[in-house]
Amino acid sequence: MLTPMVAGGVVFPGLFLLSKNTLQRLPQLRWEEADAVIVSARLVSSVQAIMASTAGYIVSTSCKHIIDDQHWLSSAYTQFAVPYFIYDIYAMFLCHWHKHQVKGHGGDDGVARAPGSTWAIARGYLHKEFLMVLHHAAMVLVCFPLSVVWRQGKGDFFLGCMLMAEVSTPFVCLGKILIQYKQQHTLLHKVNGALMLLSFLCCRVLLFPYLYWAYGRHAGLPLLAVPLAIPAHVNLGAALLLAPQLYWFFLICRGACRLFWPRSRPPPACQAQD
Repeated sequence: MLTPMVAGGVVFPGLFLLSKNTLQRLPQLRWEEADAVIVSARLVSSVQAIMASTAGYIVSTSCKHIIDDQHWLSSAYTQFAVPYFIYDIYAMFLCHWHKHQVKGHGGDDGVARAPGSTWAIARGYLHKEFLMVLHHAAMVLVCFPLSVVWRQGKGDFFLGCMLMAEVSTPFVCLGKILIQYKQQHTLLHKVNGALMLLSFLCCRVLLFPYLYWAYGRHAGLPLLAVPLAIPAHVNLGAALLLAPQLYWFFLICRGACRLFWPRSRPPPACQAQD
């Protein structure tokens, strides 16, 4: 178990530092540290997402029996990814720090303020990114022990499908970078927004009904009967995982509505939301 975790602890921070230093030092680029940090954090998140979704696809397609079949990548990548969630909490804090210190995002009135104390910035970070920090902490403190110990080698198919939820992350990261550089008007941003919406819907929201359907097909049960046929704690865990996905999907839909139908001519549905 220790080897994959050590490897993850080296790969993700190492890739972040390599990307940041490259963006800052290449003569053709010479980016400011703030921009280099923010883009590098998005890059590492995208790389992790591609690795996770690839591992998930290999595992889920290799397990013909959805309960008993096993694949070595399921446990190996789970252990490898644990340091990423710890690193990413710090990387998100660095991004928040630079936005506050360099770009003057510390005030609600839009006026640049003098750099604040580390504690004040940390409180602002936790307030803004509370749900994401909680999600990352839960992945390390709850989901990792459950997937490694509680499963006892069962259900690699389901774990593989859960890993494929990361398919939407590169589109989310690219969208944030385009917004950072005020490229919301470009065709790339609109295409990326549509792909982000579709991938998030399919791989994060509809993932849970699909897993219930897959178990129902295995057990010979209709979809609506599955929640009553499995333990209550499994339903509770699925609900807790699905809840933040629904919230983030709502935010993505609201952003897409504003992107494709500006406020000057919003459709009735957007008017109701606004």
